[in-house]
Amino acid sequence: MTKQTSICGAILIALGVIVTIVSDSGSVTSLIPAFMGVILLALGLAASAKPSMSHHLMHLMAVVALLALLGSLGSLIGRGSTGWALFSQLVTIAVTGFLLVNAIQAFRNRAQESN
Repeated sequence: MTKQTSICGAILIALGVIVTIVSDSGSVTSLIPAFMGVILLALGLAASAKPSMSHHLMHLMAVVALLALLGSLGSLIGRGSTGWALFSQLVTIAVTGFLLVNAIQAFRNRAQESN
């Protein structure tokens, strides 16, 4: 999970930066995926560096992924986005959804192994 978290964080960072540049956005909101990506990347790297804390850090990652997923869904539904904003929201939903599903599966597997 730590590697997946780091990769997904890097994807979100790239997404935020690229969409901001390509869309010539003057708004900091176009960088929201990058901000979430920085948090996820930091959690993934911290969990890799400190295996004894990885379980707790991966729970925190799941919370961050869930918040990013809900925030993007809410913005998508509430604003009716188009263009680059729509693209950014859809990619954020896909990346964080993927991460969240894999985290839940990993947590379930770990719980079954301990029983």
